[in-house]
Amino acid sequence: MLEDKERWNKRFVEFPMPEHVTGILEKYIDEVNVGEALDVACGTGRNTHFLADRGFSVDAVDISDYALSKVKKHAAINKIDADLDKYNIMPNKYDLIVNTNFLNRRLTSQMKDGLKSGGVIVFETFILAHGDFKHETTNLDYLLRKNELLHTFIGLDVIYYEERIDVNLRGEKVKLASLVAKKA
Repeated sequence: MLEDKERWNKRFVEFPMPEHVTGILEKYIDEVNVGEALDVACGTGRNTHFLADRGFSVDAVDISDYALSKVKKHAAINKIDADLDKYNIMPNKYDLIVNTNFLNRRLTSQMKDGLKSGGVIVFETFILAHGDFKHETTNLDYLLRKNELLHTFIGLDVIYYEERIDVNLRGEKVKLASLVAKKA
């Protein structure tokens, strides 16, 4: 865990995250009843702050204590310093779960179970594009396969799904998958 914490702390220092909310969350926030939210791998809190300002009580989870130190103190924000390889999502707790730019397949079934009836998941992360854009090889365990995100959340009512080419924070072309889905 310490090695992961140091790696993520270094990444947040070297590549500061934007402060504006993720576009997909901002676009689909009105699909969600205000209540309890979970921001998985929250980083410096751009989505966490947006949700707290909209009236949500937010559990903001990240392994980087540096990133969590940038999450503003707010009565509605519960900062959780945790290794997401070991963290477990409480069943039937959340009205909204947000996961952007992160993939831990162990948590995806827990995310479905963690939603209350009527709860919404907003999930957006990278798709395997090895060779397409000449990126350095990364750990393929952290990249989705084509249509994997859609198949992962089968059983939920899909509000929106897209796979597209976009640009990351370093200005590099990447492939992204985006999903918004609701639990019946």
